[in-house]
Amino acid sequence: MPTYPVFAAAALAEIAGCFAFWAWLRLDKSPWWLAPGMLSLAVFADLLTLAKSEAAGRAYSVYGGIYIVAAIIWLWGFEGHRPDRWDIAGGVVCLLGSALILFAPRGA
Repeated sequence: MPTYPVFAAAALAEIAGCFAFWAWLRLDKSPWWLAPGMLSLAVFADLLTLAKSEAAGRAYSVYGGIYIVAAIIWLWGFEGHRPDRWDIAGGVVCLLGSALILFAPRGA
């Protein structure tokens, strides 16, 4: 499976799982929100193992940029806060950094 779709799915799973805890602790939602939240976090961890990388740290570094952009999309789509130009600029910088790490030529 190509790296970026894996990371996008992992980001969605991580954000949804963490949001379940946020909803319980900050939005006074039922503790029952934690069950799907924990399942979502387990799916997130599993998805990261599918990334094609010879080193976990490099995979996590690339994932970080994707996660940031996914969080900005979550901010807008699920929380109703439209990203401002600084959110968008920061997301672009993160994606560029992610691409640099992922696609950089590596020596032997």
